[in-house]
Amino acid sequence: MPDILTLINQKLDGLEIERNVRVLYAVESGSRAWGFASSNSDYDVRFIYVRPLKEYLRLDHVDDVIEYELSDVLDINGWDLDKTFRLFYKSNPTLFEWLGSPIIYKTTEKFENLRGLFSEYYRKKHGLYHYYSMAKRNYLANFKDDLVKLKKYFYVIRPLLACKWILEFETPPPVLFKDLAESVLESELKPAMEDLLARKAITEESEELTKIALWDHWIQDGLVAFDRSIPGTEPDNKLSWDKLNEAFWNIVK
Repeated sequence: MPDILTLINQKLDGLEIERNVRVLYAVESGSRAWGFASSNSDYDVRFIYVRPLKEYLRLDHVDDVIEYELSDVLDINGWDLDKTFRLFYKSNPTLFEWLGSPIIYKTTEKFENLRGLFSEYYRKKHGLYHYYSMAKRNYLANFKDDLVKLKKYFYVIRPLLACKWILEFETPPPVLFKDLAESVLESELKPAMEDLLARKAITEESEELTKIALWDHWIQDGLVAFDRSIPGTEPDNKLSWDKLNEAFWNIVK
């Protein structure tokens, strides 16, 4: 069996042929990109692709998502350039995470030339609501009982730290968890976080542990604080479609 990087690139080459698309950008998403993968985490490969021009001129609907593979090792799916541009206009936080992924499997000059443009469409309030909602949803869903999967702590702590970053810097938060924590986590909690990360690295995805009072209290305080502060942030200005329309046409034509 080929190594994982070779396998992923083979899969990307294969889907281009099978689906008649061109992959412009492909990255790792999820726990491996965040830097706290478990010993048996899968690979979450996300990509952006473009179809032939005539496909964008059809009267019937063409799917704008490719779900290529889902197995114990690989989770590969991607979004059409059309969908991608529409979501960048809405300042979709998931796409900004793809842009910031530290693990890039494939990129192209055309896509790299778009980075500056995409950054113009970042709106902090969208990011704040996204990460706050993610933290609250994961907390309510996974912290009802005395036992909690260790990875669920990171699924709540990380988005709360992302909210702190956005409020302080007004830019997309770093994807790598260590960079995020180093910048905005309280200094007195950093040793405890190092211990949590070390434990996560040797823990399997399904393993549960007794709740950690230190982090439970930190999470609860954070949820209350952001519930109060986010509604009071300044509204984001509405932006023009013109630059995105021009960039989209220059690629698909």
